[in-house]
Amino acid sequence: VRRRLADETGLTISAPADPFESQAARDSLVETSGALRTLAVSLTKIANDLRLMGSGPRAGLAEIFLPELQKGSSIMPGKVNPVIPEVVTQVSAQVIGNDAAIAVGGMQGHFELNVFVPLLARNLLESIALLASASRLLDEKCVQGIEANREHAEHYAELTLSEIVKEAAASGRSLREVARERGVADDVLDQALDYRTMAKPHG
Repeated sequence: VRRRLADETGLTISAPADPFESQAARDSLVETSGALRTLAVSLTKIANDLRLMGSGPRAGLAEIFLPELQKGSSIMPGKVNPVIPEVVTQVSAQVIGNDAAIAVGGMQGHFELNVFVPLLARNLLESIALLASASRLLDEKCVQGIEANREHAEHYAELTLSEIVKEAAASGRSLREVARERGVADDVLDQALDYRTMAKPHG
């Protein structure tokens, strides 16, 4: 069996170090499911960030344009439904649920035998298939079609700049000090506040 699996997968299939332990427990399957759960958690974070960044056009952040895969809402003109990010979050919820069932199944190794292998296998294979499909969809149908909302981004940048100047003038502190407090990186400040560049902007 190991030889055939190795031939079909191209992987090295080795005998367990402790055959009795591997027969009674299915820790490797539980651990694999845990890795898939971690991927699901990460994908949910990414999908939610994309949904929020693409929210709008008026009441949201509207920092990016998501691909329009279906007509928006009739009660919210201009809204682009974040279809693929929503699919990804639902897939992730299912994978996390599968992992919970796999954890319970992994507990059921009584003495020398675990009879929950069908549940473990079914949920594990489903999680792998769902995450693979969702990851491809997120890439092909969403990420590759994202465009920056340059006008809105420039507005945010200019708004932040004016707030920094206003606060610096009111407090008597330097622009650099206030900007650094607001999270502007030092290398960005060095470039923006270089008086030589200001005096000769065209070189």
